[in-house]
Amino acid sequence: MVRDPFYVFGLKNGIIAFLLSLFFSTGFINGQEDTYNVFYRIYFRDKGTNDINDFSPGDLLSEKAIERRTKADIPVPDFRDLPVYSGYIKQISSAGFTLHSSSRWMNTALFKTAGLKDINGLKSLPFVSEVKIVKNSSEKGLASDKLDFETIQEDLPPYDQPIVMLNGQSVHNSGFNGKGILIAVLDGGFENTDYITSLEGLRNRNGIKGTFDFIGNNRNVYDYHTHGTAVLSILAGNITGSIEGSARDADYLLLRSEDTGSEFPVEEDYWITAAEFADSVGADIISSSLGYYNFDDPLLDYKYADMDGNRTFITRGADIAASKGILVVNSAGNERNKNWIHIIAPSDGDSVVAVGAVAWDRTISSFSSAGPSYDRRIKPDVVAQGVSVPVQTKTTIVERSSGTSFSCPVISGMCACIMQAVPQAINYDIISALYASSDRYSVPDSLYGYGIPDIVEVVSQLQEKLELQTDKASIISPNPFRNELKIIFRETPEWLTVEIFDIGGKRLLKTDYSNYISRTLILDEMWSYDDGMYFVRLGTQGGTFIHKVIKISN
Repeated sequence: MVRDPFYVFGLKNGIIAFLLSLFFSTGFINGQEDTYNVFYRIYFRDKGTNDINDFSPGDLLSEKAIERRTKADIPVPDFRDLPVYSGYIKQISSAGFTLHSSSRWMNTALFKTAGLKDINGLKSLPFVSEVKIVKNSSEKGLASDKLDFETIQEDLPPYDQPIVMLNGQSVHNSGFNGKGILIAVLDGGFENTDYITSLEGLRNRNGIKGTFDFIGNNRNVYDYHTHGTAVLSILAGNITGSIEGSARDADYLLLRSEDTGSEFPVEEDYWITAAEFADSVGADIISSSLGYYNFDDPLLDYKYADMDGNRTFITRGADIAASKGILVVNSAGNERNKNWIHIIAPSDGDSVVAVGAVAWDRTISSFSSAGPSYDRRIKPDVVAQGVSVPVQTKTTIVERSSGTSFSCPVISGMCACIMQAVPQAINYDIISALYASSDRYSVPDSLYGYGIPDIVEVVSQLQEKLELQTDKASIISPNPFRNELKIIFRETPEWLTVEIFDIGGKRLLKTDYSNYISRTLILDEMWSYDDGMYFVRLGTQGGTFIHKVIKISN
């Protein structure tokens, strides 16, 4: 079972409550139910008296978030990190509107009422630039059921084909399964996630680091829908012969931002608030199998002209998330065999990796949304298998399903493996290498984008660009060491054997890799060793190499 449903690592005591207080009213944090039917997005002209000098980085961000931004030379904090001015919130609340949440990045607040209220008074306030009704009491439409999906029991193609298609099997076999990477999964619900067998390993190692429902006022996300469960099983599931997660050793935030009972632009506000929170607690990747263009009230629908990377609220928020160093991966949509045809927001973002879907034979699926973006940029960006992908939503049964919702986590999980293999790489490095390693890079189009990426080639390109080059066959550092050792090879080993011996010649560890794809290796098993001298023996196709290392106390 999941430990604490809202444990997030790397945070100072009390910062979780403080971070939530930046987004929500007290009633929202305490999980009070409400019956509000109308939601208003209010845009502010400024942030009042809030000043960047009044906040230290640790007031607004976790250590992990600060580290991610520092690595990418991103200011910590910047103006967008400042909370919405509380004085503005209080004045609007006093007019009979109840705060639901606020967005620091967009400098907006989401208010709600039981019935429609006159908003002319709000529009006349000097600090308000715009007021939009983003949810009304329109009847439920077909758009509300967009997360529903069919499953079938099938044995073909092979269960690991989504990974093999990307050359990801070699990455996994080299020990890169996303360890140390935090993925925020934004979805509509994770029903049965706390029971299904493929996620038993994830639960047992406490890999679910936090949960929050941004619609339902509470921390429970294990309800509402199984769409997020299916997505998470593609990322983290592990049953030999049935399902192989693309990043089964990564850590996860499960964030519910999709209201599966209706479809309104208010869900864009939920999504951005969830993304801001993911940023604050240090997420490395946002994996979002969601998208927007039509709503239960047709008057609120988007047009294709809005898919230009700048017009929709959610796309602007997704691009801001990327500007904070987060790799944002989003499904392109399942609209090509419908009237809409095109990609959907926020996959039109210029900093968002939009993922289309191909069948097991590498041909584009009939449903995968077509590009380009309205301003003629290449979209989707890349494609992965999204037809007959193994998923698990029932306690003991693995089935198959199709959709760009399921090609998206294949890519986002493999990106976690890339981050583990090349920790110096920032999000934009990875995006560029994904494009350059894909099979249609020289001839991209509006169906496949740049094509199917080769993850081994992505790692190789990034290491060539970012990793230290050495004339020696292998070097090891630091020496002396405290917790872990890093080995750098001159050339990528075709195979690799790693052995560690103590001073008396006793072998303490042996690991064999039949196909090792990286020029680097991290030995993180040695933190518990006693102080003293050890020998590391490396066997590669180029010969055998021995390094003497010294362990010292912290």
